[in-house]
Amino acid sequence: MTATGNIDNVSVLPNAMTARLRAEASMALDPVPTGEVKKETQIIAIYGKGGIGKSFTLANLSYMMAQQGKKVLLIGCDPKSDTTSLLFGGKACPTIIETSTKKKLAGEDVKIGDVCFKRDGVFAMELGGPEVGRGCGGRGIIHGFELLEKLGFHEWGFDYVLLDFLGDVVCGGFGLPIARDMCQKVIIVGSNDLQSLYVANNVCSAVEYFRKLGGNVGVAGIVINKDDSTGEAQAFAEAVNIPVLASIPADEDIRRKSASYQIIGRPDGDWGPLFEALAQNVADAPPLRPKPLNQDQLLGLFSASATGRDFVLEPATMEDMCGVSAIEKKSLEIIYDAI
Repeated sequence: MTATGNIDNVSVLPNAMTARLRAEASMALDPVPTGEVKKETQIIAIYGKGGIGKSFTLANLSYMMAQQGKKVLLIGCDPKSDTTSLLFGGKACPTIIETSTKKKLAGEDVKIGDVCFKRDGVFAMELGGPEVGRGCGGRGIIHGFELLEKLGFHEWGFDYVLLDFLGDVVCGGFGLPIARDMCQKVIIVGSNDLQSLYVANNVCSAVEYFRKLGGNVGVAGIVINKDDSTGEAQAFAEAVNIPVLASIPADEDIRRKSASYQIIGRPDGDWGPLFEALAQNVADAPPLRPKPLNQDQLLGLFSASATGRDFVLEPATMEDMCGVSAIEKKSLEIIYDAI
């Protein structure tokens, strides 16, 4: 009985499947979409020396982009957590790391509303970092992005995601976007001083290193902040083969407004055209493969009086180290003849 039933089922199954496939094949196809293609989110990491003006630049850039109708997410990845402070008029928002710790102790899950806040169309959050001597900032960055992925980071529908990274910290977490292809391009904020361009060159070196390993991230260009027209940052950009996206002048009005947490990147403001042009350049600039400089080439951008590069190194002697005349002693090492 059982065997006969199985044979009958087997004989019927192919006929039923064939009928279903024929029915599916006869169905009308959906029309080809003719509407506007949704653009892929541009994830852009901004690097620069601490205090060079990354947060100032990003707060105003993101605000301008939002006023132009773009959906923008600004993520502060600097332990100082000053990216969102300027955007929110000096108000510090809870960081992801701090909130995650508190929620975990309370046995609760972190929700978007706990860590993401908005102003005039700009969405913003801070990863945060540990207190001095109490943890690794780079590890904090990694933990923060792990939490963002759990919150659905890769499904969010933004036109631009801007990441604010400290460029003069070189541990792994701060290089995450470059090392793991988490962004499409990098923007550097620098100035006409050796230290900021040293950091800028290091970022170019990191991009080039990971490109050799098969990475895809490139440098879109440099924003020259506090530009005093001495030209070193412009010369650096030309030497490493990246464009200047904007030059923000060393202006007292900008300094005062930034110090008082005012947004100057407004379409109707005095500095609106500058940030409108920057927003367009950031959107259009392709990711380029830079040509980082060696130390001598970097110093060559500055006058010898500013860098001291004409100084000749004088080797130290054992007398210098000991403070007295030293007698060179023969080695007691025993050398055996080969047998």
